[in-house]
Amino acid sequence: FGEVGLSGEIRAVTMPEQRVAEAGKLGFKTCIIPEVSVKSVGKVSGIEVIGVKSVNQAISYLVS
Repeated sequence: FGEVGLSGEIRAVTMPEQRVAEAGKLGFKTCIIPEVSVKSVGKVSGIEVIGVKSVNQAISYLVS
């Protein structure tokens, strides 16, 4: 999750901790989030948190 800027950057959104926790409750195993939000989210059991700066990085992670 995140806000996508016109140049492809991924910007932070509000309440990242709650969003990741809710994704875990819904059964997601991985969250791709804005890199600036990774520190505030910390570790969440049962879900891998990946920080990206751009849409290209997110797509590269998904393709690999």
